[in-house]
Amino acid sequence: MLLRYFYDKKLAHASYLVGCQAKGEAVVVDPMRNITPYVELAEKENLKIVGALETHIHADFVSGSRELANRFGTTMYISDEGDADWKYQNIDNVPHQLLKDGNQFTIGNLLFEVMHTPGHTPESISFLLTDRGGVADKPMGIFTGDFVFVGDIGRPDLLEKAAGIQGTSESGAKVMFKSIERFKTLPDYLQLWPAHGAGSACGKALGAVPSSTVGYEKQFNWAMQFDSETDFIEALLDGQPEPPYYFAVMKSVNKVGIELIKNLPEVKFIESLGRVKELLQAGNQVIDTREANAFAKSHIAGTINIPFNQSFTNWAGWLVDYNKPLYLLINPTTLDDILIALRSVGIDQVLGYANVELIVELEGELDSYENVTPLEAKDMINQEDVYVLDVRNKTEFDAGHIEGADHIMLGTLLRRMDEVITDKKIIVQCQAGGRSAIATSVLKSKGIHNVVNMSGGYSRWLQDVK
Repeated sequence: MLLRYFYDKKLAHASYLVGCQAKGEAVVVDPMRNITPYVELAEKENLKIVGALETHIHADFVSGSRELANRFGTTMYISDEGDADWKYQNIDNVPHQLLKDGNQFTIGNLLFEVMHTPGHTPESISFLLTDRGGVADKPMGIFTGDFVFVGDIGRPDLLEKAAGIQGTSESGAKVMFKSIERFKTLPDYLQLWPAHGAGSACGKALGAVPSSTVGYEKQFNWAMQFDSETDFIEALLDGQPEPPYYFAVMKSVNKVGIELIKNLPEVKFIESLGRVKELLQAGNQVIDTREANAFAKSHIAGTINIPFNQSFTNWAGWLVDYNKPLYLLINPTTLDDILIALRSVGIDQVLGYANVELIVELEGELDSYENVTPLEAKDMINQEDVYVLDVRNKTEFDAGHIEGADHIMLGTLLRRMDEVITDKKIIVQCQAGGRSAIATSVLKSKGIHNVVNMSGGYSRWLQDVK
């Protein structure tokens, strides 16, 4: 048996290729939309990809199951649990096998058994894996998807907060309690392979270790320590992070299907500064992907800065309007990687890109913004009538904040611009300075120029001021 782990750091998403080398067949568990890494490994190992296993309808990335089916005719192994709202659609022309609790299927000498594990979502399933190529007659591990993570479990409130299905948070938590009680009956020796790691918004305290065991999680996972359902529900729902807006989009596209990458529009090169200005004047979205300090020193007015780093995909998902064309100011060598990142969360209307360094050099009237230290910000607060805008998560703000600061989480800023006080100088701050830099660019793009970014954020404020 061959088992390989793939990890997308920008989405904290884990997927797996599982192959039977004796029969030359393989499947991918919870595949990402960019299927190239799986194809390259399969070719190297002389394996044919014959299936894609989905633990549930994902909310945080576009699944690659339909890409695999289109390219290789692979079978989608998908849940048939949950009510009518949680059934896959548009699968008549895609090879598929609907699965319920207790179902089994084989790939070569590998046996997969389905375990219904609702709570994160109603249709959520896990896959127990047994390698019957030797003498084993019991499973060696379990693919848990977003059910059990290392050190955490899947959140049950996404259907309410992201998909808008009211009243499902508590009911989902109740079902999750039952699923966890069932999980506790599994053998301790089973390896545990989750779909996410630290940084994912699908839970609140995910560990950075890629895998674990059922026994270890029983002993040390906080969610396994409750005998009382009431206490469990209260703890599970408390302190969950804000789900990105794009989660609702992902739920839809993974349920219904999304355009194949090969059919997406061509991304054309933009040669002139004039064309960039025309796009901005017409109300188009233009994102500058340089690091924040470079953008602060000089940028084209009206552009938003989302640096192409590990957080890029998350903030693009929060801030990009999926219903409008998107244009990019980038280092052209990063184009392919940026497109993979954007398409991984369904941002497909990327129509053009320009070489950011060349375009900025051509502009004679560049915009900029000032970075200030916490000590300088403190002086402004003492001497001027200023407005402090905290763009961190609510849990961070509630744990401690600058006195008098207003809270608007970065991801929600574009939709809450009417709440921003604009008749005073604005000091934007977050925890370390990265999110507030993006927020400052958002404000600038909307014509709010009396704004500064507090470098170092609240962490440095605590060190230097308090």
